[in-house]
Amino acid sequence: MNRTLLCIKNGLIYDAVTPHPYKGDILIRDGKIAAIAPQIPVEPQMEEYDASGCRVYPGFIDAHSHIGLNGYGIGYEGRDYNEMNDICSPQLRAIDGIQPWDPMLEAAAKAGVTTVATGPGSANVLGGTFAAIKTPRKTRVEQMVIRAEIAMKCAFGENPKRCYEKSCDSTRMSTAAILRDTLYRAKDYMERLEAAGDDVSKRPPFHMKYQSLIPVLKREIPLKAHAHQANDFFTALRIAKEFNLRITLEHVTEGHLAAEELAREQVPLAVGPSFGNATKFELRNKTWETPAILSKAGCQVSIITDAPVTPQHYLPLCAGWAVKAGMDPFEALKAITIHPARHIGVEDRVGSLEVGKDADLVIADGCPFEISTQVKDVFVDGVRL
Repeated sequence: MNRTLLCIKNGLIYDAVTPHPYKGDILIRDGKIAAIAPQIPVEPQMEEYDASGCRVYPGFIDAHSHIGLNGYGIGYEGRDYNEMNDICSPQLRAIDGIQPWDPMLEAAAKAGVTTVATGPGSANVLGGTFAAIKTPRKTRVEQMVIRAEIAMKCAFGENPKRCYEKSCDSTRMSTAAILRDTLYRAKDYMERLEAAGDDVSKRPPFHMKYQSLIPVLKREIPLKAHAHQANDFFTALRIAKEFNLRITLEHVTEGHLAAEELAREQVPLAVGPSFGNATKFELRNKTWETPAILSKAGCQVSIITDAPVTPQHYLPLCAGWAVKAGMDPFEALKAITIHPARHIGVEDRVGSLEVGKDADLVIADGCPFEISTQVKDVFVDGVRL
């Protein structure tokens, strides 16, 4: 299929911008959406794809995954998402661990999940930076990256306590204290570095951890805060306010218990994984109703798989389960398209079908929220997979 000039014709377009679908054509030029109109005239050397009887969606997006870092199997091999020797490791970068040939990436792409935010797990109070990547398999990760560093992972609740209980962190209080201490030290390091200016002799000794936190302190990237339990939401928000940081909340399992308060905060929320049993105490209130309740309260909700906790290619079905539990279908579509794009800071490239954006499209024979629907074709940057 020609990436240079291609027209997707006669599809029912769900653009994730307007609530109601409409029939039309989408012109793709050099991998970007060049026009959307009821009927686009044929141009010389234009290739046509007839989407009659099909629905056309933006590529689906997961705002929180560990795909490419947490491989198949139950052993040590292939698992690169949690550093277990240092509770505070902000210097780590997802792009240094992603395996571009992870079969889960290919499965995700074929299911229409074309962009993911992937990165370190939640063992550490500070775990390193997430990356935004496209899922079609490439030889090297640089060929997949949209943005190499989109957020700094931090974690509250049971995971850091469980992993470091015998050494340095056995309560939620110590988790918060470790994060505060590191942020204070990084802030001091940044201020001394700035005060030194061009005078090398006055600069503090290079410190990789503190250097890695400067983009967070300068609000260039947010903290990406793992928090299941409601009190952890507000500890994370309290610390973000203390240091004037941007923040997103991840998992938000008890979000339905604090929906009005979260709506007042107006921070992006990534909800999930909502499928399966409550495998630990802080998941005891897990329910598929959470996305609907938060959305109706006025929150920006992204639905996530936390892959491989839920397989990455089931992201659209997760939106379907949320609809079954009361979420508005258009809000559910936005929760796997434009909302996660905003959540991870790539909405200028992906997340909706609009002129100027990357030509990432999903063509399906029905609603992707339903298990009977077949994804007929997926385009990424205008190329059919």
